[in-house]
Amino acid sequence: MPIVASENTATIALVLVALGILGWGFYRARPFGKLGILAWLQSVALMSPWLLFFGLFAAGIYLNLVAVLLLLVASTGLYIYLGRQLRKAASDAVLPRQDVAEVNSQSDAFSTPESQRPPGPETIKIVTSSPANNESEIIPVPVEDLKAIKGIFGIDTFFATETIPYQDGVILKGNLRGDPEQVHSRLTASLEERLNDRYRLFLVENQDDKPVVIILPSSNDPQPTTVSQKILAVVLLLATIATSLETGGLLLGFDFFNSPARYLEVLPIAAGIWAVLGSGEIARRVLANQYKVGLSWPFFIPTLQIGCFGAIDRFESLLPNRKVLFDIAFAGSAAGGIVSVLMLVTGLLLSHPGSLFQIPAEFFKGSVLVGTLAKVVLGSALQQQIVDVHPLVVIGWLGLVITAINLMPAGQLDGGRIVQAIYGRKIASRTTLATFVVLAIVSLVNPLALYWAIVILILQRNLERPSLNELTEPDDARAALGLLALFLMIAALLPLTPALAGRLGIGN
Repeated sequence: MPIVASENTATIALVLVALGILGWGFYRARPFGKLGILAWLQSVALMSPWLLFFGLFAAGIYLNLVAVLLLLVASTGLYIYLGRQLRKAASDAVLPRQDVAEVNSQSDAFSTPESQRPPGPETIKIVTSSPANNESEIIPVPVEDLKAIKGIFGIDTFFATETIPYQDGVILKGNLRGDPEQVHSRLTASLEERLNDRYRLFLVENQDDKPVVIILPSSNDPQPTTVSQKILAVVLLLATIATSLETGGLLLGFDFFNSPARYLEVLPIAAGIWAVLGSGEIARRVLANQYKVGLSWPFFIPTLQIGCFGAIDRFESLLPNRKVLFDIAFAGSAAGGIVSVLMLVTGLLLSHPGSLFQIPAEFFKGSVLVGTLAKVVLGSALQQQIVDVHPLVVIGWLGLVITAINLMPAGQLDGGRIVQAIYGRKIASRTTLATFVVLAIVSLVNPLALYWAIVILILQRNLERPSLNELTEPDDARAALGLLALFLMIAALLPLTPALAGRLGIGN
């Protein structure tokens, strides 16, 4: 009873903290009027199922899996509806500002004889380093190319007002006059028509959250995989094959490296791990080919604990927009996750007394998702100390761990790319830092978390480079899918509390 009481107190505290966060969000949203309230309601729609679930749990009322799924579906539908209303309200708010800007530009057109024609690219000014001497900064773009670049802008696309040197190209500040996707498409087509494939046009937000155009030479595009990198990819693949076989041996109670002749025993388990990894890689490359995006060879990260931590796939071409970033990242995790869940559920259905693996019931307390699914399928069998399960249960669980690790919202992991695609680079940077903090805390009790934190810090801490059109966000359906994937990641990695495991009848 003291344990249950303390956990209920902790649950109530978490609910109160969440309600406090929502109240603080409402206070911050009020100054922004209808747009702020709609954005706040979206966050309420996402948090309400979990608040209701844990609130009822603290009150001693336990929802079954069907009720939880219905809550999630209703929450997702409400989130999508509110997103559409938010976009509609945002477009209605932008139009009056554009009308005012056009009126101001028309009134300025009558101020001098030289401005009687519509304002065009010639109104772009070069930022000067010494205004008193009227000396312009050196623009790292040939004069003829710069003139051609300025010529693509107009009052119906992007009214450029200021040109600033940036790396090997330029930044053009001004006013966006239209839908970002359409404007980017028109400007890109015009740039290619004038200068062929020599430059890339990025439509992004500056530090003030205002749209700007960045023009960079195509020589700055991502480079293809080198020969040495391909050799490294092959070496890591061979190492992953070896560690997967060793993982199978450890699960069966022997060291494969000391008994390689028993490879037929470990091959099914290793093949299951390869199926999860392979399905994710195939899905990523199918989507990448569909969008004409180049991917590097996969760099697998071998480990003896679970065979492999997944793979690093580097983009070898620029992404057209954040939708493409989301689709490629989500496709890999979705494919690996679906294969893992199918193997897990199939293994649970095939489990019976005398199955190959005998594992403690405590094993199922290690994951909210796996423990819940096991309870639905195995029922009272989980009340025993030892549970006989089919090998697919273990393989599917390993696959879920691999998928969930790659869904952590950090850097260039699938989860980090999903967050960057949905919320932008600022939020992605914060979630990356938060992930490091959480892993550092968890590593105090689980050394595996420290290992993975080091892997992210060394190999995948940086965000993905901006896409050509950073302003167009993924639609609400994609945002809902991404959030669902992140929730399932938490459910796969988060262990059951003793009280909840007791309520589910897992263990004694």
